[in-house]
Amino acid sequence: MARRTLKTLSLGSADALETFKALASDVRIQILRELADTDLNIAELGVRLGMSQPTVTRHVQALEAAGLVASEYLPGQQGLQKRCRLAVSHLHLMLEDDEQSSRPVETVSMPIGLYTLAVPGGTCGLASRTKFIGFLDKPLSFFDPERASAQILWMGSGFVEYTFPNDLPTGCTVERLELQMEVCSEAPDYNLDWPSDITVWINGVEVATWTCPSDFGGVRGLLNPDWWPEHMTQHGALKVFSTDASGSAVDGSQASPVTIDQLMVVPQQPIVVRIGVKPDAAHQGGFNLFGSGF
Repeated sequence: MARRTLKTLSLGSADALETFKALASDVRIQILRELADTDLNIAELGVRLGMSQPTVTRHVQALEAAGLVASEYLPGQQGLQKRCRLAVSHLHLMLEDDEQSSRPVETVSMPIGLYTLAVPGGTCGLASRTKFIGFLDKPLSFFDPERASAQILWMGSGFVEYTFPNDLPTGCTVERLELQMEVCSEAPDYNLDWPSDITVWINGVEVATWTCPSDFGGVRGLLNPDWWPEHMTQHGALKVFSTDASGSAVDGSQASPVTIDQLMVVPQQPIVVRIGVKPDAAHQGGFNLFGSGF
């Protein structure tokens, strides 16, 4: 399956309007759900939806215009068939004014298996789209070379650390830093009543803590592979940790007084991000971290 990406929308843009129109339909939402499981052609979608092919085609065209679905024509038993797939895995809506949204932005996407340091404890493990990596509940598995293909990792305690490149020009001033991730608590199997205080550090500075209420399960995640066990964690919550001159926030709500100047983000110097649960946290419920394939 082709790699899917984050799609960012600025409120008021023509692109955002097309996306809102495309999502304002129960049928098109169902098409997205079907394509989250597997790529399908128009005929297969018609069977699953109980609709005629011309009707399905019109809905797919609306999703294509919004950039949510991508299609290609491939040889089939009766000539060429239109094969459809999801084009994105996440949508991010920016509720900013035109001046803010026009500022230059540098984005780096980090595969979750490419951490530079991991100190896992308790129930822990990793998995790719096709299998578990190493052994469950064995911290040494976090050093398996196959970790590079990880799409989900979890630990009942400890932390994981990533080193991001920073190629901004010398002399550039960083006004705002954002970290987006899908994350939740980590309990044995899953537990909807399992709070965890998940903390983010940047360049060694504690930025903010978010208390996740649950290790989410019971409802299968849209992107999870077929082999993934039903009794395990199924999905997380998409969280945005941000820091600027006014302080640090989680999903736009003030979380700490730490400002961007305190993080010592310097052009041409790497940015070290740590995600974990402090040993003295009130809720020591671990965490799950999800990649683009889960």
